[in-house]
Amino acid sequence: MTDERHFNPADPHATPMHGDTPFLIERRVLAGVPVLIERPPEASDVRAFCLVYHGAGAAKEGKLGVYSALAVRGWAVVIPDAALHGERVSDTPPGLNAREYVWESVRRTVAEAPALLDALEQAFGPLPVSVVGSSMGGYVTQTLARTETQVRRAAVLISSGVWEEPEVRRPELRAFLETHRPVTHAGDAPPTPLLLASGDSDPVFPLAAHHGPTAVAYREAYAQEECPENFREAVFPGVGHYTSRGMRDAVLAFFLES
Repeated sequence: MTDERHFNPADPHATPMHGDTPFLIERRVLAGVPVLIERPPEASDVRAFCLVYHGAGAAKEGKLGVYSALAVRGWAVVIPDAALHGERVSDTPPGLNAREYVWESVRRTVAEAPALLDALEQAFGPLPVSVVGSSMGGYVTQTLARTETQVRRAAVLISSGVWEEPEVRRPELRAFLETHRPVTHAGDAPPTPLLLASGDSDPVFPLAAHHGPTAVAYREAYAQEECPENFREAVFPGVGHYTSRGMRDAVLAFFLES
């Protein structure tokens, strides 16, 4: 064994790549939250953050590579395990029904976000923050877009702002729903630029029942604040309950235009 490393320039070390550009993947625990970070090879080259929140029943590993195009453009793509998910599934309290499990995860994930943002600032410096979330992660993203001033842009995918949840009965979760329901608190989101993207064949969040009223609430709120151009919406034909390539590309374009 030797500590010396000599790489053949014609056949260098295999490393994560986006096109011909390498990037790093590292695991950290920041403010108690396990995260994966895709970033430029030199930490000093990081110039913005993208927080990526996954959906219910998933974990941070499932989002690796989705937004790596940002990592090769100088962003740190930070993918946390949502509360009660991934490495933290053992934290799940007993007695939750399926919908309460989702909303307890959302409530805890939102509550820990300020400390996570502070830890990222300590690690990389004060940098612009964008947030993207799919499905359950879209609930988190909509809330952070309203509550965290560090969030410069937010993209909400295959999600809903209606938040009518009759199965959620725990008082602390009912209070969270009433305090943060997007269709009734959309006025807190402007002027933060926000993208709402859905598939027209989504069986979990049918377009008319979820994207429709959510888009109307945001459209009215951004118009009221005289910044209608800061709200964008997109519907992807034939797309169901998943982040499609077209959605991903729309998010990348939306974030990079800043």
